Amino acid sequence: MSAKEQKPKDKKPEDWATEIIVNGRKVEVTEKKLSFEQVVKLAFPEAEFLPHMVYTVTYKRGANQKPKGVMVKGDVVTIKKGMVFNVTRTDKS
Repeated sequence: MSAKEQKPKDKKPEDWATEIIVNGRKVEVTEKKLSFEQVVKLAFPEAEFLPHMVYTVTYKRGANQKPKGVMVKGDVVTIKKGMVFNVTRTDKS
C-alpha cells in the first residue's frame, strides 16, 4: 500500500496533523487533544496566566460528543479538522 493509499488509522501518532482556526487564523496542530492553556497560547503566544488576566475560549465545529462550547482552565477538547476557536483576553486591573 503506498503512502497515498494509507488509511488515516494506519498513520503513526507523530504523522497526524490537522488544520484548525484560532481567532480567524489557520493553525496546523499535531495533537489530537488540546488543553485550555494550549489554545490560549495558540492565540496569544506571549500569554501569561496571571491572577489579573482572564482568558475566555469558545469553540464550534468540534467533535460529535460536544460540537460547541466554552473552555475553562483545566479543560481539554478533542480536535477535529476545521474546528474554530475564539480566544479573548481581559485585564481585570
